[in-house]
Amino acid sequence: MKFFFVSDLHGKTDRYYKLFSLVRETQPDGLFMGGDLLPHGFSASVAVDDFTHDYLLKNFSALREQMKEDYPGVFLILGNDDPRVNEASFREVEEKEDLWYYLHNRKIKKWGYDFYGYAIVPPTPFRLKDWEKYDVSRYVDPGCIHPTEGFRSVDAEKNLEWTSIKKDLETLAGREDLSKGLFLFHTPPYETNLDRAALDGQMIDHVPLDLHVGSIAVKDFIEEKSPLVSMHGHIHESTRITGEWKEKIGKTWAFNAATDGPELSVVVFDPEKPERAERWLL
Repeated sequence: MKFFFVSDLHGKTDRYYKLFSLVRETQPDGLFMGGDLLPHGFSASVAVDDFTHDYLLKNFSALREQMKEDYPGVFLILGNDDPRVNEASFREVEEKEDLWYYLHNRKIKKWGYDFYGYAIVPPTPFRLKDWEKYDVSRYVDPGCIHPTEGFRSVDAEKNLEWTSIKKDLETLAGREDLSKGLFLFHTPPYETNLDRAALDGQMIDHVPLDLHVGSIAVKDFIEEKSPLVSMHGHIHESTRITGEWKEKIGKTWAFNAATDGPELSVVVFDPEKPERAERWLL
């Protein structure tokens, strides 16, 4: 099988155009989109009232009409730059149009594999907190804002201060066998080649900032549960800094599709041979 994985498109229509063209021409079985899909501030390259309906729904519908039975399975989550108020639109399109699977905090079985999605990231310096939770404890790195602060486009869940990424993942996967499990995360695992931020030499109150900003809970989860593949985004510059976009964590192959370059970054892999994955810059 052939799967495509992309992340952090941030509503940039030049990247979406390349993606739609690539999917149409090469006909992958599955397309995975790892969050931060919507226009973000001044980075938006298209002016629409509702990007989900006016752009994504329109273009995915056209793609399905063109590809017919070759239209891929599309799995997606949102990311920390995507206001969660848009989540309802993604769910509505799935229910009414059947164009994609909205995968956050869900498991979907297809092609003999188990697909899971999880969009939450550990605390960041940014004020939008729709997709943030404590990681493994209520500790927050210097310079970051607590998930209970900042602002949200929707109401926070009850008892937010007592929830965590660690607890969520325990609930999502339970004791299931993940040897055929593929996880679509937004955050990368902590202290890997996939979560290296450009924070060299930066300090707050004389405390040097951690250069690794991924999730400890996600790293521990991968090491303990050994899913077949984990897909990540969020940290755009990590591949440029480390020179690596994939890493083997125990038995699991982990990929980062984010980029801080102008290209569309596509990770292409066969779930039966993830060690042979390739990264295309278009």
